[in-house]
Amino acid sequence: MQVGGLSALGLGLGSYCGRAQAAAASARAKACILIWLDGGPSHLETLDPKPQATREVRGPFQAISTSVPGIQLSELMPLTAASMQHTAIIRSMTSPLGEHNFGTHYLLTGYKPTPALNYPAIGSVVSHLRRGPGELPSHVAVPDLRVGGGKFIAPGYLPASVAPFEVGGDPASPGFRVRDLDPFPGLVDERLARRRDYLQMLNGAQHAADRTPPTDAAFEQAFRLMTSPAAKKAFDLSAESASTHRRYGDKSIGKCCLMARRLVEAGVPFVTVNNRGWDTHNDLVTRLKEGYTGARTPVGLVPSLDMAYSALITDLADRRLLDDTLVVVMGEFGRTPKLNTQAGRDHWPRVFSVMLAGGGVAGGQVIGSSDDMGESPSTRPVTPADLATTIYRLLGIDPATTLYTGDGRPVRVSAQGETISELFG
Repeated sequence: MQVGGLSALGLGLGSYCGRAQAAAASARAKACILIWLDGGPSHLETLDPKPQATREVRGPFQAISTSVPGIQLSELMPLTAASMQHTAIIRSMTSPLGEHNFGTHYLLTGYKPTPALNYPAIGSVVSHLRRGPGELPSHVAVPDLRVGGGKFIAPGYLPASVAPFEVGGDPASPGFRVRDLDPFPGLVDERLARRRDYLQMLNGAQHAADRTPPTDAAFEQAFRLMTSPAAKKAFDLSAESASTHRRYGDKSIGKCCLMARRLVEAGVPFVTVNNRGWDTHNDLVTRLKEGYTGARTPVGLVPSLDMAYSALITDLADRRLLDDTLVVVMGEFGRTPKLNTQAGRDHWPRVFSVMLAGGGVAGGQVIGSSDDMGESPSTRPVTPADLATTIYRLLGIDPATTLYTGDGRPVRVSAQGETISELFG
């Protein structure tokens, strides 16, 4: 279908293949780990502190220096600050969409939401264009992809088969098990194979009756996972040393990032780590720093992210995977430039920050800036369409590639965005 529509678009087969090959040849990253901070993280308490602003703007935390002179981060991120040479920060992200579902759709797809069409998430596009190795899925969500209020549909107009495989539980929880990885007791491989054959027979009969393609992507994926030693190994966190677990931390985001590292090491091209709780309308100090009232050691959202992110970057570098793995940290928007009456911050899409590392990204830099209050972009505004375009280019996917909806409508992989050239060094 993709090639058949090329002539109507004025693009010959040779031109299309040449362009696709050129994009693949220029790929900086073989895989991507997206750390999604669901709810909207405060840029002022993380990546874009304003130490010279009034207290109602700068908030309760101080700014600290990093390993790169001239760049400061929140005091809650000392480990990230110490390895700033690996990281690039975009401080001038901007969007008009301050509602969770709309903002999530824009950031995860690069397209503004419209009632006419559901656009696919970047991870689902990657899954559609790249197959994972063996029985492993091409897009895995840890623990799941219930984001933006739970209304986001990751495959969009693409087939349901490119929906992410959701691990289905928190790896930090006692008794955690990956869904579909272990069969029910007594269900041996032979019985499972017979059930698969029976389902295929039923699908074939249905196909003969109504001429619809036989398919059950969910069952096929579950069958492959349950019968694959490689899949079981990739998801097995018990294989990691105690020291590795300590570096990532005991919180959910740490265990999810550790699992993400194991998955990309096994060849999975896209992993989404979904970390909830960033909708901090109130009690900002407890939720972002302490984690709970009276905590002696900060275990809130930001210190947990700091520990997990820094461990992931260091781990990937030590295993010689960082150059091939793009790491992106973002949420759907930022938070208001002034604290509210409940000691928190509300939704603020006008300016916010995104963090990237690895995958050919030139680290140790800040791209763009916000004004003195963190209220609006001051220089180099960057849109979600620009970010999506850049991520696709880093992964070797031509943003102008044409995909098709179920009814044959041609759609570009990415909206018309500008490549963030500074990231390429």
